[in-house]
Amino acid sequence: MMQKMRRRVLIAGTLAAAGLTGATRVDAMQGGKLKIALVLKSMADPFTVAMANAAQNYQKHYASQFDLTIRGTTTEGNTAAQIRMVDELIKARMNAIVIAPTDSKALTAVVARGIKAGIIMITIDNPLDDASQDAAHISVPFVGPNNRKGAKQVGDFLAGRLKAGDQVGIIEGSAADRNAQQRTAGSKDAMNAAGMKIVAIQAGDWDYAKGRDVAAKMLTDYPQIRALVCGNDNMAMGAVDAVRDAGRTGGVYVTGYNDSDAIKPLLADGRVLATMNQFAERQAVFGMDAALKAVTEQRKQSELSRVIETPLQLVTSVNH
Repeated sequence: MMQKMRRRVLIAGTLAAAGLTGATRVDAMQGGKLKIALVLKSMADPFTVAMANAAQNYQKHYASQFDLTIRGTTTEGNTAAQIRMVDELIKARMNAIVIAPTDSKALTAVVARGIKAGIIMITIDNPLDDASQDAAHISVPFVGPNNRKGAKQVGDFLAGRLKAGDQVGIIEGSAADRNAQQRTAGSKDAMNAAGMKIVAIQAGDWDYAKGRDVAAKMLTDYPQIRALVCGNDNMAMGAVDAVRDAGRTGGVYVTGYNDSDAIKPLLADGRVLATMNQFAERQAVFGMDAALKAVTEQRKQSELSRVIETPLQLVTSVNH
């Protein structure tokens, strides 16, 4: 039960430093603190680690106001484990759960269970499928960037290095993920607008090794291919190695997405042409801020906006 008197927490400075606008009031609970949970994907992914670290730093500033529980899967596609984690957090009576779904459809049912239990549910990184939400009669905010817009920006920059009719391959993330679908759509928007020929679209499942294998096959199947557009930096690094192994370094452009630390040396020497910074270290904070705001204002899940868009920034071999 919420206290009648609310304690205003001065977090505007922290939010401004994180690129957020406005301030959130965090209310203490009678007999304890708010309980917020963050459920992430593969903790082996630098993008996920950046989100977790930022979330921990954010909570340390306001440790007297709320507790934070962080869970993450061991692999990118371990959906069953993520569902179990959310179920356990529902039983633990969290006030809010912020989740980066491993699967845009498969997580809908457990998220719906959380909402039924009175828990505020927020998604980051990967939104839940709209049709699945409608079928479950729920509405879950997605706090994150416009992936289609971001991928189009990367594709537009790439198109400036190509000529109409050039062959391009797209290596996308997990085909079941909404963010993968949106990035592929944005890449297609850019390539089609510039008159490029998309010769192949294949899933690399966000993984370095799978991305390398898919890239190697595209390079073999389409000897005239001029660019490999990758849905994240892990796959882009795999594509770079496939290009090297095929003896095509300098002849095939590679683009990524996420602006991970690991991609920076490849940007510096031109092996990767461009990537997209979607501010991984801020995404978890954006999501937590939205969750805290909803809880402290005693908002109902159905009253929350379906989309809360966050910033993007194109990063190239020139401005890295």
